[in-house]
Amino acid sequence: MKKIVVTLAFLMAFLMVNNASAQTKIKLAHINSTELMKIMPGVDTAQVAIESYAAQLESEMKTMYAEYEKKAADFQDKQATMSQSLQQVKLKELQELETRIKNFDSSAQEELQAKQEELLTPIINKAKAAIAEVAKENGYTYVFDSAVGALLYQEESDNIFELVKKKLNIK
Repeated sequence: MKKIVVTLAFLMAFLMVNNASAQTKIKLAHINSTELMKIMPGVDTAQVAIESYAAQLESEMKTMYAEYEKKAADFQDKQATMSQSLQQVKLKELQELETRIKNFDSSAQEELQAKQEELLTPIINKAKAAIAEVAKENGYTYVFDSAVGALLYQEESDNIFELVKKKLNIK
């Protein structure tokens, strides 16, 4: 008798859960975020600023490297006529300059990445907000980013690219 009650309770719970999940419709959509970012207002301006900043950093790096090459060539030319102590001083200068170049390169990469984040984050956040608004307005449960390629399988879903463009007033 106890087994029957437990079985019935289990069966009722299963039916209630199954009925609840049948009533909840999952609506899927996808969007290509790469394509959206290409047409977002402000991306072109941000990209120009990033490229300009990268060019400045590269110019500084080239200047430092030219200085290093000049001092290294000068050292090689005059090494035979230098005293041992002067050779050590010059070698130490070259090593310090080499270290400064490596440090500058590392910090320049970090600065460039920070500049990219500074300029692109507001644009990305605006796109995310528009995607969230479109999803809520149209009853989507999940929106996948088809640009990432993270899905190995997906059933048909709605592409909300045009809806998000409209939300952002992009022609």
